[in-house]
Amino acid sequence: MTEQNNTQQTETEFAIQRIYTKDVSFETNNVPEIFTKEWQPEMNMELNFSSQTLNENIYEVALRVTVTMKSHGEVVYICEVTQAGIFVLVGFNESQLQHCLGAYCPNILFPYARETIAGLVSKGSFPSVNLEPVNFDALFMNYIQQQQAQAQAQAESTDTLQ
Repeated sequence: MTEQNNTQQTETEFAIQRIYTKDVSFETNNVPEIFTKEWQPEMNMELNFSSQTLNENIYEVALRVTVTMKSHGEVVYICEVTQAGIFVLVGFNESQLQHCLGAYCPNILFPYARETIAGLVSKGSFPSVNLEPVNFDALFMNYIQQQQAQAQAQAESTDTLQ
């Protein structure tokens, strides 16, 4: 008779159900006059993401990328893309789940947003823009460290008041 091992290993599952463009905006200023001026690009990129539970173990993650291009100090265009996806995440503990939603999923979505932005800029007749890859793991770790520092500062201020 063989012994059975009663320890259960929790199996995890990660699956992409759908990736889609949720919102797109491309605004140009001073057109067509801007095309007659010398091009001196100054780019700023902002990233934001959100996540929500759709159903048990099913989440929507939305990554918003905003590119503001200036030349000679004036805004030339603003391109904003919200790229989203529906992901199945089963068997992850809370910290693993937060890491998947806050870093892994945005990392998957970013190339799609980058491609959409490049296409919109090209259709706007502006020089191509190539967004550099983003280290979402580092951004997520910085966010966690900031949250921990804030919690510690609040705890210390509460202790001081008592």
